[in-house]
Amino acid sequence: MTGLTGMAGMAGMAGVFAADAALLGFARALRAAGVDASAERVHAFLSALDVLRPGVRADVYWAGRLTLCGDRDDLERYERVFAAYFGGGERVSRVAPAPPPPRPRLLVSGGTGSSSGAEPAAPPTASLASSAEVLRHRDVADLDAAEREQVRRLLAAFALRGEVRRSARRRPARRGTVDPHRTVRELLRRGGEPARLRRHARAERPRRVVLLVDVSGSMAPYADALLRFAHAAAARGSRTEVFTIGTRLTRVTREMSHRDPDLAMAAVAAAVPDWRGGTRLGELLRAFLDRWGQRGMARGAIVVMLSDGWERGDPELLRTQMRRLHRLAHRVIWANPRKARPGYAPLAAGMAAALPSVDAFVEGHSLAALERLAAVVRGADDA
Repeated sequence: MTGLTGMAGMAGMAGVFAADAALLGFARALRAAGVDASAERVHAFLSALDVLRPGVRADVYWAGRLTLCGDRDDLERYERVFAAYFGGGERVSRVAPAPPPPRPRLLVSGGTGSSSGAEPAAPPTASLASSAEVLRHRDVADLDAAEREQVRRLLAAFALRGEVRRSARRRPARRGTVDPHRTVRELLRRGGEPARLRRHARAERPRRVVLLVDVSGSMAPYADALLRFAHAAAARGSRTEVFTIGTRLTRVTREMSHRDPDLAMAAVAAAVPDWRGGTRLGELLRAFLDRWGQRGMARGAIVVMLSDGWERGDPELLRTQMRRLHRLAHRVIWANPRKARPGYAPLAAGMAAALPSVDAFVEGHSLAALERLAAVVRGADDA
């Protein structure tokens, strides 16, 4: 094999790996949107694209739709994520155009020259997906206007569900303990003839999620993305509560109920009086617990603090209120956008005071970090 042929092979392999990484990023985005894109489904997706054409948008669309979606509820989420991840455009038609006949390729055996009629190393769709995959890991504070808009589209497809718990109620099930009431009713309906035993099992429901979003001056570069993340959670989950914290505590769950993210952000902007102000985490956490948390909103819930931990008040007050919160909540999660910076250490007085009462300390600076946060909230810590 000549030098040029070897370099071309290496470039081709790099293109394959980049395309696979981009497609895996698409699967992760679907999982963050609530689609059950399990490892088996992702493997089937990649296997289908090995047979089809990973560089053709229609092939990627239908391969993913047929392998990654498990029920009707997944289809709408799939449409949103696909449009945001692979870019807008017309809806993919059901019948893809026939592929053009392969063009001959000329392999150069000498040390100079170039190949004629060679196809591009990276397919257009894979290149577009690769840019979206890179964008997932970019710090939202460093994005330009176009990149922020793409991140907003991806955030609009998010879904946030709390870790499930077994409730006291029971539901009919194929396996479980015998339900005597339903079994007797079935026997009476059959006139005493033998009938199959009816069974029931404990029903499962997601835990309430409470989001406390810091909108102070130090969090200004991240506030829009974090509030849109909160909107995606509140607009699709009746068991999600959203508060903003700065110099005041404001409950914005009702404003977040707008289906349109831009309308929701406008409503929140009108309702929150302390944009880009100071931070009084300890006092506001005490106000939340006194008015809402102690009465039941935080009891057994998953409470997520989205803040950099800067505190203008007494750190000891924050330490005391965090201990109080930890005793009430099922889990306390803190997402700090500054955590991803090189050399970061939780040395700020507020962050250092709060950390002993935090169950999970995660990043919150990028789309990928928010996907990780969503996985931690639903209990998939190893996702």
